[in-house]
Amino acid sequence: MILIVDDDPSVVASLALVLKQAGYKSDSASTPKQALQMIGGNDFELVLQDMNFSRQTTGAEGLDLLKEIKAKKPSLPVILITAWGSIPLAVQGMRNGAADFITKPWTNPQLLQSVKTILSLAATPPERESRELNRSALDASYDFRSIIGTDTKLLRTLEVLGRVSATDASVLITGESGTGKELVAEAIHKNSPRRNGPFVKVNLGGISTSLFESEMFGHVKGAFTDAHQSRRGRFEIADGGTIFLDEIGDLPAPSQVKLLRVLQDRTYEVLGSSASRTVNVRIVSATNRNLPELVSGGEFREDLLYRLNLIAVHLPALRERAGDIPQLAQHFLTSIAAVYRRSGLSITPAALGWLQNREWPGNVRQLRHLIERAVLVSSSDELRPEDFLHTLEMEAVGAPRESIPAPGSMTMDEMERAMILRCLQHYSGNITRVAESLGMSRAALYRRFEKFGIKP
Repeated sequence: MILIVDDDPSVVASLALVLKQAGYKSDSASTPKQALQMIGGNDFELVLQDMNFSRQTTGAEGLDLLKEIKAKKPSLPVILITAWGSIPLAVQGMRNGAADFITKPWTNPQLLQSVKTILSLAATPPERESRELNRSALDASYDFRSIIGTDTKLLRTLEVLGRVSATDASVLITGESGTGKELVAEAIHKNSPRRNGPFVKVNLGGISTSLFESEMFGHVKGAFTDAHQSRRGRFEIADGGTIFLDEIGDLPAPSQVKLLRVLQDRTYEVLGSSASRTVNVRIVSATNRNLPELVSGGEFREDLLYRLNLIAVHLPALRERAGDIPQLAQHFLTSIAAVYRRSGLSITPAALGWLQNREWPGNVRQLRHLIERAVLVSSSDELRPEDFLHTLEMEAVGAPRESIPAPGSMTMDEMERAMILRCLQHYSGNITRVAESLGMSRAALYRRFEKFGIKP
């Protein structure tokens, strides 16, 4: 049963009809007082609540009602209904425990998608949270073949992923560079009802503000000087499937505003056209940055953050699950052996122990690349600690053996710029290798290029 709280009879009738046609039962309340009375005497599964009542336009009454609902029944999910211009009010509601918010005028598919997602997430049996996690049981229920490991932290993450994959909930994946955020995004798609639809990956850190609309929403012929032909945007390509927004924390402020609108009501306009288009996509995003800190510093929109992280999933760093390194190493060795046609490759126990004791600032990606380079360099089919050490020493060959600058001779920025230039020279301009050696993402490296005026 869903409770509709709104003082406009036409809105209540419209919502009730939409819910009934979708197979949901509903009841309604026209005032906060009536809503609280009904909630106290009934087992509602969800509340659809307007933010303004009577002549109130500030939303204070709606926020007070939300707080009282959450105080009375903390586990009862509430979806707020507000006007587009009142999104800051909805953001306050999210801070106070609302599960989601939709804006007027809403579309029925958008409304029902939110209702279905919230009810699905709220229906998880409590006993599942306390049971002992087992990799075999997870693999029997979900397709996580691409994600290697049995560490408890990883299994908790996979359990959450399995549950949310079946919904259309927006998922925000956080974690250090190289932890496998893209693999997780693909796993969400593979385990979802959208698995037969497209999976579109977008590195937002590599799209300039001037090209954002064209890349994401497409353009028509003649929309700008070099638009010699029409082009489909990423959202159109992803229609019916999942769009993966990688490096979301690197998105410039002007682009954040444009992205928010399409995430809010699933509509957009192709550059050069005034006609609105509707898109049916699931949003999965990822970042290695701390978005709440960016919000506090005014670098990231709080309303966009709430649109992205209905469900937040954090991937542990490799050093936090060192017990998975032997399994990961064997997995990588097997795939590398197939690529280079070298059967019979193995890693000695001593080498595995050496690998487990490293910090791995580049995480899983760095581990794979070190193993691959060791395979290429070593003449033996059995990799020992010295093979990995030799690989690291070879990487350092050719790097200038300059002494550490004297105190005060260089600023931190000058030292950072010098290190980037050395790595660019050492790796012959290979951006991926440079980023890995410095322990940062490609997007972060490009930001340094722009900051220091480096042209790779």
